[in-house]
Amino acid sequence: MDMTTNTAAISARRELRLRCPNLLRSVWLTFAVALLSGSILVPASPSPGPWTPLFKGIDLAVGTNDPAIPGNFPRLQVVRCVRIDLTDPDIRLFATPRASGYAPESRETLTQSVPNFLRQNLLQIASDANYYDAFPGGSDPTAEGISCEASGLQICTGQVVSAQTTADESANVRTCSLLFSTNNHPFVVFVNSPPGTNTTGIYTAITGYYPLVSNGVNIAAAAATSYPDSFIHGVQPRTAFGVSQDNRYLYLMTLDGRQNGYSDGALDTETAYWLMQFGAWNGINMDGGGSTAMYMADSAGNAVGLNHSSYLSAYGHERYVGSHFGVYAKALPGPVNDVTAFPDDTAASISWTTTSASTSLVQYGPTPSLGFASPFSAAMVTNHSALLTNLAPGTLYYYRVFSSDGINQYSAGPFVFTTLNYATTNLLFDFTNVWTYGTANLDGVNWTAPAYDDSGWAGSGPGLLWVDTRGFPNASIPLPMLTQMPANGVNPYPTYYFRTHFNFTNNLKGVTLLVSDYLDDGAVFYLNGQEINRLRMPATPIVNATLASGFACSGDATCPDNWSVSGDLATNLVTGDNVLAVEAHNYNAGSPDITFGLALSYTEPYAAPPALNIQQSNSIATVTWSRGGFALQQASSPVGPWTAVPGPVVLSPYSTTNTGQAVYYRLIK
Repeated sequence: MDMTTNTAAISARRELRLRCPNLLRSVWLTFAVALLSGSILVPASPSPGPWTPLFKGIDLAVGTNDPAIPGNFPRLQVVRCVRIDLTDPDIRLFATPRASGYAPESRETLTQSVPNFLRQNLLQIASDANYYDAFPGGSDPTAEGISCEASGLQICTGQVVSAQTTADESANVRTCSLLFSTNNHPFVVFVNSPPGTNTTGIYTAITGYYPLVSNGVNIAAAAATSYPDSFIHGVQPRTAFGVSQDNRYLYLMTLDGRQNGYSDGALDTETAYWLMQFGAWNGINMDGGGSTAMYMADSAGNAVGLNHSSYLSAYGHERYVGSHFGVYAKALPGPVNDVTAFPDDTAASISWTTTSASTSLVQYGPTPSLGFASPFSAAMVTNHSALLTNLAPGTLYYYRVFSSDGINQYSAGPFVFTTLNYATTNLLFDFTNVWTYGTANLDGVNWTAPAYDDSGWAGSGPGLLWVDTRGFPNASIPLPMLTQMPANGVNPYPTYYFRTHFNFTNNLKGVTLLVSDYLDDGAVFYLNGQEINRLRMPATPIVNATLASGFACSGDATCPDNWSVSGDLATNLVTGDNVLAVEAHNYNAGSPDITFGLALSYTEPYAAPPALNIQQSNSIATVTWSRGGFALQQASSPVGPWTAVPGPVVLSPYSTTNTGQAVYYRLIK
């Protein structure tokens, strides 16, 4: 939770010995036991709802407590629990990995919100986990990417992220660990004191604060004595993890709080009660309070909140925490399964399976509204594939698959993929390019047209071009100021106009223009008379007196604007001579300076042929290739005629019986 613990108040302990089974060495639990008469929670009547499948091997259940019902707890509670089947072969566990530039005890992890952790790592479920300390920010850092020390043991994919150290424990007693072997077998170590339990063979590990449930018994009342902290043990939002008696199920539970009229939070004993109601035999209290958050992924990989965190409702975003726990899982089996995209640069192969023989169709597009469709295949099959063509390189696409068995139509999606981008980058001109500049009011003049005569303008010179009535410009501008322009008396002109020519000789198809500029303050850019971008300018029609709506950096051209022109905006690029025109505007009439300079490059696609291989085993020949987006063709001669392999075949591998006749294969896009 978002608080620190008074570890000095932890006193002598009476032993409650709980053997942790199957550990590589014996671990005993010791803590003060406060099981006095009347201190054990009498089970109340609230119970969770049914389990609802979310993913293969993952279910969700929701419980509520209404204090108006006799026998219930005296506070509103909304609790959600995800049950994970650890025996499912497709379940994989994942904790926050080591930070770049890893340094034990100071830079072990980086702060990140739970939904961003889920999206970045392509997880299906994600939650907050260990307590942590951010530098700076402590338990409530102000941004993502801040160095953190995770409290207690944390292991990600077999690599120790945070060790159970003496320094760690003396500063922040967090020793209640949950460990998993490479096959997801769980081990609960309630007091994992330094040097900690043997972690040989442990693939994933996280650590909470104190035990809540042990051997099916609610022992949470003892926590207040063993881990004295009046704030933590009060009514709080809770994150708690548990394991079933047979070690089959892992439970990730969130209990919302600090939201009047919705959910108030819970005491330790109430949290333990809910864990047991969901099925936990052993359970621990994890980080909670404003950190409590649990998310799932939708079919497009977007993060969807499962609980209603108090931090989100108060600040509009989830807390940037230093420790997370996530789960990879497959989609639920249904009529349509195993939907997979294999994108290339301008094409993509889509595959899926159905439980009954069905037709095949894919709808796709650059937005969720889709808009395009693959050729319809009436072949009744259970293994489906479709080839999407004429795609843009380096572009995100949404897609949905459709199949019909003649009676029912099934669909799945939308899903997303991003095409690859095989491209080379070439410089057209640098910041020292020569520009013609003008200061006269050109309202109503078609000065951006390629044929416009700018020979009568005020002057020309290489960039950066500048005017500053205070003297020489800011020395922190990183590029040389090569051309000084005139001012309009006390101040610069409100607008300066610029034109330059460049020659383009390459293929226009698939070209993207890359622009980098140093600009003070705003500007409108034109290519061969067509507007291609505005920077810090209003959306209204632009005239000479229009002022910029903002400024770069701290008001000087000390950092670049980087942007690109592609798609419809790049259609005005021509083979041969091109004109780039720019009008730069000041932020206010009293501003003493204007600066402008621009470098222009372009990327163009190139062909990247995939590797094509044939292997033979007995009478079976198998053709394989390395990328998606291609269709397989065959011929009896290297010169053809070439025909599509029946299907068509758009996915590797393809196997066929060797008849003894020569057959040649090739890929086509």
